[in-house]
Amino acid sequence: MQILLHKKSVHPFRTCTNRTKKLIFIANYSVKHFKGIFVVCFVYGEREVVMNVFLKKYWFFVGIVVMVILAFCLPALGMFVREYKILNPGIFLAFLVTGMTLDTSDVVRQLKEYKVLVAAVFSSLIFFPCVAYFTANAVFSSQPDFVIGAIIIATAPVTIASGTVMTGMAKGNIPLSLFICVLCNVVAIFTIPPLLNLFVGVTEPIKLPVMKMMASLIVTILIPTVIGQILQPKVRKLVKAHKKKISIFNQSVVLLIIFNAVAGSTTKLVDAGASIVYVFFFMILLHNAFLFFNYRLAKLIKLDRPSVAAFTIHTSQKTLTVSYLVWAGYLADSFPMALIPGIAYHLTQSICDTILAEKLRQRAEQEELELLKPTSEAV
Repeated sequence: MQILLHKKSVHPFRTCTNRTKKLIFIANYSVKHFKGIFVVCFVYGEREVVMNVFLKKYWFFVGIVVMVILAFCLPALGMFVREYKILNPGIFLAFLVTGMTLDTSDVVRQLKEYKVLVAAVFSSLIFFPCVAYFTANAVFSSQPDFVIGAIIIATAPVTIASGTVMTGMAKGNIPLSLFICVLCNVVAIFTIPPLLNLFVGVTEPIKLPVMKMMASLIVTILIPTVIGQILQPKVRKLVKAHKKKISIFNQSVVLLIIFNAVAGSTTKLVDAGASIVYVFFFMILLHNAFLFFNYRLAKLIKLDRPSVAAFTIHTSQKTLTVSYLVWAGYLADSFPMALIPGIAYHLTQSICDTILAEKLRQRAEQEELELLKPTSEAV
C-alpha cells in the first residue's frame, strides 16, 4: 500500500477554489497517475470523498477480494447459497437480459462463422488436453493424482453460465459465446471417453449424463435467451435506458459466481495441505498460457474486438461439474486427490477471467468514447 500526502501548497490544486472540487481533483489525479496502486489522499482531514471516488472506479476489484474472504470466513453462507440455489435466479435473469439485448441478425450471422467454432472446439477439447497431459506429467511426475486431475479438467467442456456472463461483462460477442458453449458441450460427449482412455487408461466405458447435460443447456441458456428475444421489441427502449444498471447487475452475478466457486471448495482446499500451493501455481500458469494462446488464435483468424473477447474468455474455461462426475464415477477410489487440480483451475478461471473481462470492458468503453469524440467536436 502506498500512502500519498497532498498538502494545500501542492501546485496543481491551487487553482481549485472549492474544497470539495479540490478533493475530487486530487482523487482523479491520483487514480490517473498512480494506476494499480492503492492511493489514499489526506486533505483537510476529509478522506471519505477520496475513498468514494476510488471505490466507485474500482468497486468490482474490491468486490472480488471481499467475495474470496467471505467464502473462507463464512463457509456456512456458501452452503446456504448452494442449498437454496441463490445463484440460479441471477444466472437466469442474466441470460434473460442477454436475450433482450441480442440482435437476432447477429445470431444468424454467427452461424455462418464456422471457422471460429471449429477453432474453439479444437483449442478447448483437443489442444488443451494434450498440453495439460504433457505439462502435468513433467511437473507432477511423483504425484499421479494431480496428473490425472489436470487431465480430467482439461478434457471437460467449457462452462455453461460464467463464460457467457463474463463475455457480456467484457462487451464481447455474446452470440459467439453462446454457440461456443453449446457446441463444445455437445462435442465433449464424444471426445471425453477416447481422450481419457488415451491419456489415463480408463478401460471401462465412460457413461456421461448426456440427458442431464442437455437439460442444463436448455434450462440455463436456451429458455431465458428465447424469452428475452420474444420480449425484446417491447423492452428495447427500457433496456437501452438502463444499460449501466444492467452492466452492474451482470458484474454482481459474476461476483456471486466467484463466491459460490470458492465457498464450495474450502474444505477440500484445506484438506490438501501445503501441496495446494504448487497445484494453484501450476494452474494459474496453465490457464493464463491458455488465455494467451486463445487470444493469439482469435487474432490469427482475424476476429473483431467483441469476438476476440468472447473467444478468449469462453474457450479458456472448463466446467467443474463434468470433471466431478468423471472423477467420482471412475477414478475417485484410485486417485482420491485428483479433484484438487480441477478445483484449482475452476477458482483460477473465476478470478483471472473476471479481471480480464473487466479490463476488456474498460478498453471497449474507452474505444467507444474515442469514436464519439469526432462527433461531439463536430457538433
